[in-house]
Parts: sequence; structure tokens; C-alpha cells
Amino acid sequence: MPAAKRTKHVSGAEGTTGADAPSRYHSPLRERQAAATRRAIIDAALGLFGEQGWAATTLPMVAARAGTSVDTIYATFGTKSTLLMTVVDVAIVGDDEEAPMAQRPDFARFAEGRRHERLRTGVRYTMDVYARSVPILEALREAAASDPAAEERLARYGQDRRDLIAAGMTLILGEEPSEDVVDAIWALMSPEVYTYLIHGRRWPAPRVEDWFVDMAKAAIARADRP
Repeated sequence: MPAAKRTKHVSGAEGTTGADAPSRYHSPLRERQAAATRRAIIDAALGLFGEQGWAATTLPMVAARAGTSVDTIYATFGTKSTLLMTVVDVAIVGDDEEAPMAQRPDFARFAEGRRHERLRTGVRYTMDVYARSVPILEALREAAASDPAAEERLARYGQDRRDLIAAGMTLILGEEPSEDVVDAIWALMSPEVYTYLIHGRRWPAPRVEDWFVDMAKAAIARADRP
């Protein structure tokens, strides 16, 4: 997942010591404080973008909720758009770490158990992702109408989701899935379908989970037909 990189400062000329050393130094306390401030800003933006959308959320509002200043937000993220891009990644992945989703232990559990158990693991994982990311994706769609970075990120989201589905189905099936299977599950288990069933039709989460599992089984069975 994209995340800010911290540059390590290295001393200048070989052999300099004491008063001759550069003034910049490694400070674990400052790094912890900076990380805590960054996280507070992200958490505040997650809540506000999710509650009020892109246009209605201002950086002073984010700063007030995070307990910091607008200048600190600019120094940390640069722009409101960059802050949204970071928040989108955190909402999808669940944290601000760099490890890709497909390389994490919870994703590896897709390969555990029998096939029907693996499918249910994948469905629950997907629903957890949607539960935390759907409000932010709505803000991203709103921003994409006027912000080029948001437009590009929204377009990339669809391909990212398809790639993750392909990786997950490889673990679930024990082999590379067909394009038809990936396409079917990409369409059937979309955030739009999830939102319609959960919020539009008021289905309880267990019912949505069972329906997604059934649809995935049907897509796999259809692809297995000669």
C-alpha cells in the first residue's frame, strides 16, 4: 500500500565526529510524535470524509478533530487531495502499513480449510473491507468529478479490486481461476451490490454473506461446465 517514506539522515564526510557532525539527528521520540500526529489526521479525515463527503469536508475541520493545525496537515500531506488518497488506501487496507493486502496473514487464510470454508473466509474478508471503505469510496467518487488525482485513483480501484479477487480465488481454488470466474465475482461481489443489499434493502450481514457465498459457488460451477 502506498505510504509516506521516511528518509534516513546519514552523516556527511567520513570520519566527522562531535562538533563537526551535521546538526540533523535521529530522534525516536520525534518520529513517534510525528507518526501519532499523522495517524490522528488520518483518523479525523476518515471520519469526516465518510460522514460529510469530499466537498463539505475542509482542512480546518480535519485539523480541529485531529487536535492539530492546518499547517501541520499541509506539511504532512501537502494537499487535501493527497490526504484523501491516503485515507482511501487506509480505508481499504485497514491500516497505514506498506505490506500489500495479498501478502498479509489474513489474506493467506483464504487457503485454509475445505473449498466452501475458503469461500466463506474470502466473503467475510471482502465484506469487512467494504464495511470500512464504502463511505470513503463515495467521497472518492465525488472528488473524481473535479480532482484529476481522485479520478485516476477511482479508475485504478476497479483494476486493483479485480487483481485482488484473482489472487484470492487462486488461494481458494488451489489453482489459477478462469477469467470468467474472476469477472463474475468482480461483478457480483462489488461494493455497489454490497451497499444496495446492506443499506438499500436492509439485509442483515449474515444474509448478505450467505448470498455472496452462493453466488460465488454458482460462478465457479458455471465455469467448470464443459
